[in-house]
Amino acid sequence: MKMILLGPPGVGKGTQAQILSKEYGIPQVSTGDILRSAIRADSELGKKANHYMSKGELVPDEIMLGLVRDRLFGDHPPKGYILDGFPRTLVQAEALNQLFTENKTQLDAVLLLEADEELILKRLSSRRVCRNCQTVYNLLTQPPAVEGVCDKCGGELYQREDDKIETIKNRISVYKHQTKPLVNFYKSMRLLKTVNSSGSPQEVHRKIIKQLEEK
Repeated sequence: MKMILLGPPGVGKGTQAQILSKEYGIPQVSTGDILRSAIRADSELGKKANHYMSKGELVPDEIMLGLVRDRLFGDHPPKGYILDGFPRTLVQAEALNQLFTENKTQLDAVLLLEADEELILKRLSSRRVCRNCQTVYNLLTQPPAVEGVCDKCGGELYQREDDKIETIKNRISVYKHQTKPLVNFYKSMRLLKTVNSSGSPQEVHRKIIKQLEEK
């Protein structure tokens, strides 16, 4: 199974990707996690990416495409995967489609998760991350046992810059202008399946499975 998860920030792509990864036994390929690791390592790529991510802007295509090419079509390519957070622009989608053609493979499905903007703002502004182990919490749906302290390692929880209200609004605006055209692109390829992501993660997962089972 090779699939893409699309949708605005905070819609639940990462959560659903993790659930689907376990269910199908395939890796979640999250370029966001890869980029944040590069930022923490203070690599050259991380410095370049941080310039854009800290302002809620999209990372340039050449950086993203390089990461995806190495991950999907490198020395040990996975047989299946869930792309979470890529592609984000029509240019990236077209370039990714070209990579699939060159490597004689194709997508099975593109899942579009949708939610009201008010719900997205509430979800993201409530997110906290452990400085030590990077475990993610949500103060509304998955709070830590002790406020500000990671359940797993006891590390300090903090709010990322891209989870603050003004940055979130900018990220949503960027999504609307640059990422939404992907909907028509994948719809024209008859790969798009739309899922309302309101509800618990388990409820959303059941909706996704129902969509994937439909021909």
